[in-house]
Amino acid sequence: MTVEPASPAAPLSASAPRPGAEPPAVHEPAPAPPGGRAAWLAWSVGVSVYVLAVIHRTSLGVAGLDAADRFGIGASALSTFSILQVLVYAAMQIPVGLLVDRFGPRRVLLLGVVLLSTGQLAFAFSSSFAPALASRAVLGCGDAMTFISVLRIAARWFPAARNPFVAQLTGLAGMGGNLVTTVVLAQALHSEGWTPTFAAIALLGVAVFALVALFLRESPDHGAPEAPQASAASAAPVRPVERRDRPGLGRQVAACWREPGTRLGLWVHFTTQFPGNAFGLLWGLPYLVEAQGMSRAGAGGLLTLLVLSNMTFGFVFGRLLSATARARMPIVLTVIVTTALGWALVLSWPGGHPPTWLLVGIILVMGSNGPASLVGLDYARSGNPPERLGTASGIVNMGGFIGTMITLFGIGVLLDALSPDGAGSYSATAFRWAFCWQYVPLAVGAAMILRLRRKVAAAGA
Repeated sequence: MTVEPASPAAPLSASAPRPGAEPPAVHEPAPAPPGGRAAWLAWSVGVSVYVLAVIHRTSLGVAGLDAADRFGIGASALSTFSILQVLVYAAMQIPVGLLVDRFGPRRVLLLGVVLLSTGQLAFAFSSSFAPALASRAVLGCGDAMTFISVLRIAARWFPAARNPFVAQLTGLAGMGGNLVTTVVLAQALHSEGWTPTFAAIALLGVAVFALVALFLRESPDHGAPEAPQASAASAAPVRPVERRDRPGLGRQVAACWREPGTRLGLWVHFTTQFPGNAFGLLWGLPYLVEAQGMSRAGAGGLLTLLVLSNMTFGFVFGRLLSATARARMPIVLTVIVTTALGWALVLSWPGGHPPTWLLVGIILVMGSNGPASLVGLDYARSGNPPERLGTASGIVNMGGFIGTMITLFGIGVLLDALSPDGAGSYSATAFRWAFCWQYVPLAVGAAMILRLRRKVAAAGA
């Protein structure tokens, strides 16, 4: 038998490199996200904060009329609650994305729970407009820290191919919080009153804070021992594992913005999310009760249908997007066109009182808005490296809430202009013309999507 000589490039031994040779670089391969039971546990703990945030965020949607009576305000002032909350949420997206990239999602989630609970507790005991408004701003700041953090946990724990589906499941779980609002919170406000109801929601944060602090692992290698360091007697230092200089905050944001997928994602999020968001956050209940003459129980039932539709579309879209990325733009354009046509039919109905079946139809259609907006995050995720995902997601996530803020404000101003007698005098005609405002951001967003989709297609994303 002939023994082949060792290759000159091979090391003489595993422990002793050849004299004069440069020591080999030490690279600790990152463990692949398992996507198994541990991954689902980590995601579940993280998503519990997001569910809590959605309960806080949507609580005003079933308390709008109560808030108008408690603080003695009209439609413009009432819309200011949600506008400020959404404005703070949108403004915090890029800072929160940077925080997640630098300090990890676990710490950001814990801070978010503290802010959510503090803001809601202050809102529970507010008896005048200014303190209540400030408390909603604090709540919006805490809310901003939840969704991006959960997406970052999912990106670390699950394979890339599963991320679109997990993102849709995250949105679906959040709708569970919305369901709590429309079913439980609405009834509690009627039976228990303002302060006990909102104080009880605030205290839920204590349990969620403990859950995250005790059980959340933000990545598969979280808490793993560090790579062994070179000994003092080594002839040459071991090069660090994949050492990279972190870019400055401005350069990080600029790098994300230069990516066409990030910009397309922002406009997708902007255009698809705001109709259902504005309806569910504030104007849905007043529209159904004051313009359509429904009881609060009946209006609450339709808002519950909006939540259930959202959850169903989230599951369907998640499956489609996991199967093929080619489904992204067809989903987005279909949702935009269907929403625009649905509202055109509702608002043009003679007398301003469309039949119940048509109201049910437009609510089912708006259930697709939230899940379609998550396609924007998928565009950003496919166009940015992992170290920029938090920042890119923050930029995209601003879009829908900016659109929501514009819509909430526009509808409120038009309602007040068309109803000189103030709250309680909003007619079906006033709501009809005020809701036409939705077509302004819808047209702007659709035009930007059609323009940017070519750049993304040219980049091969």
